[in-house]
Amino acid sequence: MRRRPVVPRRPAGDDGAGTVLVLAVVLAALLLATAVAVLGTAVVARHRAAGVADLAALAAADVLLGRTAGDPCAAAASVAAAGGAALARCTPAGQEVVVEVRVDVRGVLAGLGPARGSARTGPAPVTAP
Repeated sequence: MRRRPVVPRRPAGDDGAGTVLVLAVVLAALLLATAVAVLGTAVVARHRAAGVADLAALAAADVLLGRTAGDPCAAAASVAAAGGAALARCTPAGQEVVVEVRVDVRGVLAGLGPARGSARTGPAPVTAP
């Protein structure tokens, strides 16, 4: 008579443990991806606010330098609106303009307030040697 090979038995409580582990890893990866996406929307809004502020300040500077007719702050507001932002502040002084814009953050982080961007155009500041 042949003897059967001895096969060690697994404890009965380990059945399905691999499935639970894989599900936990997948859930953690999904949560991480969601967090990155949510933070990404805020970063995109901040970068858009900075870019729109630059363009709005340049438009206001064009008016101050006489390249375009009109009011510098109206030109800045028009460019800001075209870029999806709202003009928060416009301060022309001589050949210098300081512009601040706001861009609404969408999604979960909307409650934290808008992203802000500011820019200055004008001659370079004079520094003492």
